[in-house]
Amino acid sequence: MNKLKTINDFLSTKTMAMAGVSRNPKKFSRVVFKHLTDNGFTVYPINPNTDQIEETKCYPEIASLPNEVDRLYIVTPKKESQTILEEAIKKGIKKVWIQQMSDTKDVLSLAEENKMDIISKECMFMFADPVSGPHKFHRFIKKLFGRYPK
Repeated sequence: MNKLKTINDFLSTKTMAMAGVSRNPKKFSRVVFKHLTDNGFTVYPINPNTDQIEETKCYPEIASLPNEVDRLYIVTPKKESQTILEEAIKKGIKKVWIQQMSDTKDVLSLAEENKMDIISKECMFMFADPVSGPHKFHRFIKKLFGRYPK
């Protein structure tokens, strides 16, 4: 499957778990969470340090997610991403998006070894509609210079 098709498939159900959602509303992960939920996505936040994010039940770990959750968006520090991916593998989640700057070579190798549909080196803001502001401009520039996924 090509990268753009994998991205579109990932976003098609508008439902995902999100590992690394911050309690701080100014942090990137929290801004993405708000953007997604404000635009019709159902997001299951994962953060072991809180029971709730913006009135949404928060899960302490991947194992506690409802079984129907089959997509995971990882927005954690690099040092935590491998543990999160290992939990996803145990849960049987095969569709994973690792936010740029959250991946490592080892994490990507582990995903490949486990035959996951993996998205990496891409920012969710450039693909989760509606795309606006600087992200829309960035998407335009990537398309202009042939760096947009195909």
